[in-house]
Amino acid sequence: MSVLETKNLGIAFGGLQALEGVHFSIDEGEIIGLIGPNGAGKTTVFNLLTDVYMPTEGVIELDGNNIVGKKTYQITKNGIARTFQNIRLFKDITVIDNVKIAMNGSMKYSVLSGIFRLPSYRKEERAVSKRAHELLKVFGLDVHAHDMAKNLPYGEQRKLEIARALATDPKVLLLDEPAAGMNPTETMELMETIKLIRDKFKVAVLLIEHDMNFVMGICEHLVVLDYGRIIAEGTPEKVRNDPKVIAAYLGGE
Repeated sequence: MSVLETKNLGIAFGGLQALEGVHFSIDEGEIIGLIGPNGAGKTTVFNLLTDVYMPTEGVIELDGNNIVGKKTYQITKNGIARTFQNIRLFKDITVIDNVKIAMNGSMKYSVLSGIFRLPSYRKEERAVSKRAHELLKVFGLDVHAHDMAKNLPYGEQRKLEIARALATDPKVLLLDEPAAGMNPTETMELMETIKLIRDKFKVAVLLIEHDMNFVMGICEHLVVLDYGRIIAEGTPEKVRNDPKVIAAYLGGE
């Protein structure tokens, strides 16, 4: 069974149908690319999956359960995490604290334990710190654990945002233009890191990206949107040669 599936997903803003009939699925450990020209509706799909927008039609199923209508924090707790086009870190706190914040929802100590620093609080804090360090190490960020997030180079901030998303233990990781602004070396490193986290954490990855070399080099399956509708899907090789995709990107008939 697919870990995430959309069925006839759509949304209208007033009289404008921004998305219509979007249907795709993703299995555990699969890396899928959601591509298309600017304004095709890619980020709108992410916003529907995470309750930024409420769909006007269709269903979103996570592990077979409809999550339409659930709040963002509930969706995160159920297993969907995301990053954004524009980096959204807590830049005035440390790198490790950015990751630890994402784990707050799973911490079980009481308010009283936190106030008085009781043994149950200290035990859980040690476990969270250990887990955060392990995640940072995956991205080579452990050496920067106690640096301020704002002092990291741009590419490292991108990695930190992904590490923070992983800290919620997602089943599905949504990456919105993860390679944006990266140089070729950073992009290649990111490709290997995404494959590593897929293999290590058994997480499904759905990504939006305009860098076609990145997409073709990492995705096993592609879904192509244009004007809010799916115009093609399949393997990267199949999609690359699809006349509808070529026309959408190059403006042909």
